[in-house]
Formats: sequence, C-alpha cells, structure tokens
Amino acid sequence: MKVVGITGGIGSGKSVVCTIFRQLGVPVYDADAEAKLLYDKYPELRAAVKKQIAEDVFDSSGKLDRKKLSEIVFKDTEKLKALNALVHPLVRSDFQSWVKKQENVPYVIKEAAILFESGANADCDKIITVVSPRELRIQRVRERDRKSKAEVEVIIDKQSSDQEKTDKSDFIISNDEKELVIPQVLTIHDTLIRSL
Repeated sequence: MKVVGITGGIGSGKSVVCTIFRQLGVPVYDADAEAKLLYDKYPELRAAVKKQIAEDVFDSSGKLDRKKLSEIVFKDTEKLKALNALVHPLVRSDFQSWVKKQENVPYVIKEAAILFESGANADCDKIITVVSPRELRIQRVRERDRKSKAEVEVIIDKQSSDQEKTDKSDFIISNDEKELVIPQVLTIHDTLIRSL
C-alpha cells in the first residue's frame, strides 16, 4: 500500500484538500485528530503527560484540557519536544494498523501538520504540502479556533516554514483563495494513480 503524506502549516487548508481526496475515494488518516483520541486509549500516555508536561492538563474526570496543553507546549520548546516524543510513536503504530485495514485503493493519505518534524515523512512514498499566505492562515485560524492573532502567530512560528516543507515535497498545492484547489488536487491524483 502506497502512502502519500499531506502537510502544511496551521490554517493552510490541509483539511479542505483532504476532503477533496476523500471524495475521490482515497482513504485519509488524520494524524492530528487521531492523536487527540490516544489520551483516552492509553492510560500510560496520560500518566507520562502528567509527569513530563503538567499535572493539571487533565480535569478531575481525566479529560485532557487541550487549550491548556497547547498553551504550555507552545511556550516551552522542551515540553513540546517531550510531548511529541510521547505521542508520535503511538500515532505511527495506530496509522500502521489503520493502513492494514484499507483495501482496493491505489494509495492512502496521512494528513499531519508536523509530518516532517515528527519523522512521519519517512513512511511516505510521496508528499504534498499545502501552502497559504501567512495573513490568510492567521485569519482562518482566528475564525475557526477563536484565538488571538498573537496566539496563532506563536503556533505558526513553532512550525517549520512553508519553504522548509516545500523543499522536501513532491507536490505543492496553493490554497490562496485565488488559484482553484480542486483542479490542483485532480492533477496530483491523476499523477499519483499513474506513478504509484
């Protein structure tokens, strides 16, 4: 089974692109969404996060306070590295189990905001990066997540730049609200069908 990675900074429009691929019949694994579910699946992950990141990121019922966790790790590079080291091996294992369940498709997609930073790019046969102008990304995330401009900028600055991502990618999709996204996806899909 061939694996195509899709990445891009926060607010770039990865989810929109993945929705189009899904409509083409391509299974998509959303690594960021699946990572959020791991806290419920693995008590040992919760225990390690309490120990290495902060005790109070879980409420009295054991539910993760994602806002508090992201505030902590995006202000502290070492804690962000520690969290990634705890979560990414579990996501990788979960993804590999998911891939085994996919049948009769030419390829699957792994969507991940930090595909390169997590090392998940090593598991991909091809990589697509979605790019958008910074101000547009900030506007989208502010509308979607109700964050301040400063909060969004902190997250963007912690992620690798578009240039770093595109330099290591096989395909680039521009989601600048000028160039149409669907024709770009269709062209890449056709190329992948022929080449994989």
